[in-house]
Amino acid sequence: MDPLIEIKNRRIKLRKICIVLVLISFLCTVVFISRVSENDIYDAPAEVDMKISNSGNIPIFVITPTYYRPVQKAELTRLKHTFKLVPHIHWIVVEDASQFTVLVTKLLKNSGLSYTHLVQPTPASKKLKNKEGKWIKARGVLQRNRGLKWIRENLYLGQEGVIYFADDDNTYSLELFEEIRRTKKVSIWPVGLVGGLYVEKPIVKNGKVVGFNAAWRPERKFPIDMAGFAVSLKHLLSKPEAKFSYSSEGGFQETDFLSLLTTREELEPLAANCSKVLVWHTRSENPTLIQEKQLKRKGLKPSNYGMEE
Repeated sequence: MDPLIEIKNRRIKLRKICIVLVLISFLCTVVFISRVSENDIYDAPAEVDMKISNSGNIPIFVITPTYYRPVQKAELTRLKHTFKLVPHIHWIVVEDASQFTVLVTKLLKNSGLSYTHLVQPTPASKKLKNKEGKWIKARGVLQRNRGLKWIRENLYLGQEGVIYFADDDNTYSLELFEEIRRTKKVSIWPVGLVGGLYVEKPIVKNGKVVGFNAAWRPERKFPIDMAGFAVSLKHLLSKPEAKFSYSSEGGFQETDFLSLLTTREELEPLAANCSKVLVWHTRSENPTLIQEKQLKRKGLKPSNYGMEE
């Protein structure tokens, strides 16, 4: 064979090999980036925005305060699996702790959800003591405010989105989240098993909220549960003073917060004009751990030693 032809053929082969190697390198990079973006989103609003803008759906930013107790992982696991069925949701989990716990960190890391993990400890003076009633001191005040702070620092005024406060012990219908996306400014709906009633709800006439059926302190301006309203991102960002406060009277956190955002007349009734219950204020029963105390007295290791709780 002519030496010149042989050299030419070798060059062609080398070019083909180089092209193949470049393509393989590019594909590996794409796969790596996609895996990171799917499972490792912490404080990355740019990734969240890109993920949602391609879908045409309004994103929901859910703020969940959480604190350690024996049922914490069970509660968060249930909530996690609910959110996995809801498209275009970003979960902002705020621990009542001074540092990130292994339990919550691993649960979020393995959730497959778009999330932000934050910590915000409650001062000892504001924590409930063992024998104090749950209504004596408000829980989740600083944690919800920390979530709002993250939103204000990482999202922008012209951006689409809705803010919802979802406690980790409630039960949520998937239909609720589709309703939430319809929020223009501040929306409202019934909540089951709260306020000493089967259902605490707004009273709606001709598409407008004209009152509430609340039995406890019905004179409140907004006698509803934290699970019973949502706020559009644009509206929240236009009201920088809106936040929760320890100065609120017991049971008035929702009223004082909403008073900074809207009026009764402006409320947007959802859930078929507030005729459907799509969220319930459920609570897990405190487990009886008498035998664990016996193990501790005997100097033995707890039953979950070496295991995730």
